[in-house]
Amino acid sequence: MRLPTWLAQHLAALRALLVFTVVLGVAYPLALVAAGRLPGLDARAAGSPVTAAGRTVGSALIGQAFTDADGEPVPRYFQSRPSAAGDGYDPTATGASNLGPESVVDTLAADPADASPSLLTRVCARSRAVGALDGVDGRRPYCTADGVGAVLGVFHRDGFTGPVTRVVSVNQTAPAVPFVVTWQGVGVELARPGEDYVAAGAVIVPVRGDAPAAPAVPADAVTASGSGLDPHISPAYAELQVARVARERGADPAAVRRLVAEHTTGRVLGFLGEPGVNVLELNLALDRRFPAR
Repeated sequence: MRLPTWLAQHLAALRALLVFTVVLGVAYPLALVAAGRLPGLDARAAGSPVTAAGRTVGSALIGQAFTDADGEPVPRYFQSRPSAAGDGYDPTATGASNLGPESVVDTLAADPADASPSLLTRVCARSRAVGALDGVDGRRPYCTADGVGAVLGVFHRDGFTGPVTRVVSVNQTAPAVPFVVTWQGVGVELARPGEDYVAAGAVIVPVRGDAPAAPAVPADAVTASGSGLDPHISPAYAELQVARVARERGADPAAVRRLVAEHTTGRVLGFLGEPGVNVLELNLALDRRFPAR
């Protein structure tokens, strides 16, 4: 007996559903799991865990902070690249800050929970902190001495033109001291939390200052990666930290530098990406070779 057309079509659709369920919902996932169990791939499939003293201390693929209970850097360890993933290096909240080069004005508020620093201020603050930690010049162009973006909100008599009538250091609040005293003959004010100087008609003017054109603190020390999980730092940032780590561990800087070289990977295929230093693996090697005093 020939089935009605509508019933035949429904049975064909049901057979296709069952076939694709078995192939794509059962066989394919099982094949991927089996591939992940192959020798040489099993560790990667499990997240490339790193163990020390019989316990898992992290992953070779995910960065982590080397800080104390107060969030301050532990001087005897190499420090990782900043992270914007969740509270830092959170694989469940991977991502960047989504702030771009135009982000130069902080959102200031009386309640710190409502305040939000610009990308420029984040870079300035990180550079200043790294400079203080490692004993180098932490100054950067367009940054104030107190570690915020050196940005003025300039008001003109005729909107965007005419004589300057008012100038505000938009990222500095009391009790700070304005990073410049006057601008085009007008005294510079400190910003007041809650005020939107851009909406009020100010022309935003970043001021370069006298910082060196090539900052001593490398870019990866002050900017987060796109994923926020990068476990590597640049060889330049590692070199910046060698003297501090060697001093804290009572080690020869040359020996620490050789250990950094051992944990530096080159470009993929010789030309893709940049060389990197895996911070977790380097710090574990330090603990084995030069135990903290």
